[in-house]
Amino acid sequence: MGIYLTKEKKEEIFKEYGGSETNTGSTEGQIALFTYRIQSLSEHLKLNPKDQSSRKSLLSLVGKRRRLLSYLAKKDIKGYRELTSKLGIRK
Repeated sequence: MGIYLTKEKKEEIFKEYGGSETNTGSTEGQIALFTYRIQSLSEHLKLNPKDQSSRKSLLSLVGKRRRLLSYLAKKDIKGYRELTSKLGIRK
């Protein structure tokens, strides 16, 4: 993952969004984790604009999150709306 994501932080994210810290397969928890990683990579790229490997990783994460969000929207529209407002993504 990266040095910016500790085990405790990951467990905290999954506990808040996925139900429990061991429920790492939940769609909501994965979206929240990707959002946290995207924010961290965005901050890194502001300081290091020529870091192309991190830019590629960022684009990959954005694509994964987008696919999970569209899956969640099809499966549970109410949960999708709650999650997007809670994370502050998609206006």
